[in-house]
Amino acid sequence: MEIFLQLTFLQWLGTAFGVVQVLLARQNNVHNYLFGIVAILISIWVMYQSRLYADILLNLYYLVMSIYGWFYWKIGKQRKEAPISYATKKEQGIALGIVLGCFVLMAYWLSGHTDTDVPYWDAVVCAFAWAGMWLMAKRKIENWIYLNISNLISIPLLIYKELYIYAGLTAFLFAVAVSGYIKWKKILKREDEGKYAEA
Repeated sequence: MEIFLQLTFLQWLGTAFGVVQVLLARQNNVHNYLFGIVAILISIWVMYQSRLYADILLNLYYLVMSIYGWFYWKIGKQRKEAPISYATKKEQGIALGIVLGCFVLMAYWLSGHTDTDVPYWDAVVCAFAWAGMWLMAKRKIENWIYLNISNLISIPLLIYKELYIYAGLTAFLFAVAVSGYIKWKKILKREDEGKYAEA
């Protein structure tokens, strides 16, 4: 009972930081990563207690990509803030490669070397989220699409694992990601119109 109450409290706390993080990301605010890092650290502990091992690896990856993304957003390749942009064909290929490679590796590891009862389900959630987070760190608009595929599959998985608070958070993240995609598209349109007006 005590561990259940602890996990419930941690889910609420992680959810609060996660909500702030995604709302800041929607606003194209670089500080979203600072709130995200706290949410990630809390999630790692909760997922460990729930035996969602791919999600632990996913969160460790999130941690690395959050640190990378924070620096990339701040200074970019040209030592100035990186703008929102569409993924190139090469970047789209890399993202699909991440999905495929991650799924194969996670499915193999989870099904053969852990006690999880949802290896393939967990692996596909992980695969799309890895690609989405990579695209987010690169400030590519397509990140919202990949992250939402992961969110859509993750919601029933979290309900199955009785992590109802995280399932609710993921449903909220799904809605925010739709909104984020629309907002980033408007930002890109304004930037394109500005460039056209200057030409």
